[in-house]
Amino acid sequence: MNAYPKIKLEVTKGALINGQWVDGSAGSFEVRNPHNGKVLHNVGRCDRADVEKAVASARAAQPAWAALSVIERAQIMRRIHQLFLERAEPIAQMITAEIGKPIMDAREEVFEYSVPSWGKSAEEILRHRGLSFPSTQERTTNKRLVMNYRPLGVVAAITPYNFPTDISSIALAHIAAAGNTIIWKPSEYSAVSCAMLADVFKDAGLPDGVINVIQGLGDAGSALVESKGVDGVFFTGSTKTGRGIAEKCALRPHLLELGGDGPFIILPDANIDAAVDGAMNGCFYYSGQVCTSAERLLVHEAVYDEFLSKFREKAKALKIGNPASEETEMGPLCNPATFARVKAHVDDAIAKGAKIEQFGPEEGLYFPATILTGVSTDMLIAQEETFGPVAPIIKIKSAEEAIKIAHQSGLGLIASLWTQDLATAWRVGEALPHGTVNINETSNYWDQLAPFGGTGQSGVGRELSQWFLETFTERKLLVFDLSGERYDRRAEGGW
Repeated sequence: MNAYPKIKLEVTKGALINGQWVDGSAGSFEVRNPHNGKVLHNVGRCDRADVEKAVASARAAQPAWAALSVIERAQIMRRIHQLFLERAEPIAQMITAEIGKPIMDAREEVFEYSVPSWGKSAEEILRHRGLSFPSTQERTTNKRLVMNYRPLGVVAAITPYNFPTDISSIALAHIAAAGNTIIWKPSEYSAVSCAMLADVFKDAGLPDGVINVIQGLGDAGSALVESKGVDGVFFTGSTKTGRGIAEKCALRPHLLELGGDGPFIILPDANIDAAVDGAMNGCFYYSGQVCTSAERLLVHEAVYDEFLSKFREKAKALKIGNPASEETEMGPLCNPATFARVKAHVDDAIAKGAKIEQFGPEEGLYFPATILTGVSTDMLIAQEETFGPVAPIIKIKSAEEAIKIAHQSGLGLIASLWTQDLATAWRVGEALPHGTVNINETSNYWDQLAPFGGTGQSGVGRELSQWFLETFTERKLLVFDLSGERYDRRAEGGW
């Protein structure tokens, strides 16, 4: 299989503005293959001036796009869906080349999540209904109160490397379907796979300027958030960056999906074999570079030894290597910064008394599948998102202790709870401070038609399906007086 497809020269340019790829004004940056460190391509780098051109393009295109009928916008979303499906395989291969995601997982991302988002957005916008209200202030039947929705306007979408076409597609599709126009800043680590997706838009008939692309580094994203021409912001990434964005978004709607602490709680009555399989996925899927990863395994002392023994054997059997191989289950980390953070967390845990077992190589950007035991809550790995292939295991005595630990990080995206007792599942699930609690399911499970988002430092708002539309449209109330018999405006007498 060719994991490095030939790339059209024009998609390495820095910006897609008003339907045309143009050079960035700040030179270029390299995109490297994390498997072997080789340069895949150079991509044009944008600066603040490029950002403002993209914002102007989006603002100019927005009135006409919003004026299209809902069915016309839905039809374009469906055409994007179909054309994206036809081009899905080379895009999946480029994801593997750029970010080191195993090819089978890259295909899963593109075929099962990314492509269908465009069709789903069409169905969502067709069903985004308003409301009517009775008149409650007057003794009359003359009034009609109708609430509908209007597009927000121009939206910035800043997306991460770990799901480059999935997270971007769910955002772009729903935001655009609602009548907004967009400036999309993809991760610099997945620039060309995202550019390949952007090429689909024009070819599918999306009007110029509806989705513009800005390639670049953090300064381009910052300029985009700070632009006065941007009416709302979607961001997925680190809590630190998300906090900075929130501070700049006063009086502007924003949807932020940030880091997770992934408590993975295994109680005495759990199905241990199922929990082991769930933990393998939670800890090692895409080398742990997932916001919903199992960042802390909280295992009850009654089943600790059994769980650890079975988990260790599964970890030993992981197929680690070239992500372009269909046999590979775990590849390298995406970039040096992620590798450095993972290593720092592991080193800190060892220095504070944790014991380590590792399986696989540590060379280049490859970090071994790592099991840490004797983990305590004062270690960085128990307090912060590690974002790597590490399973920190904490032995607990009770569900109450697990709940207490789960509250300590301040993060609250997804928790995973393993028990066969319905009452326990219900009570513990309610007590956990997380946007989602998966019962007897890995933390790396989500449904594309259900609300997704975190609490505390894990984000603001909910994404997917209709929840995107709720954030990136504004409710508008129309009040009609139909005239008729005169009436007393006082609903209650005596004033």
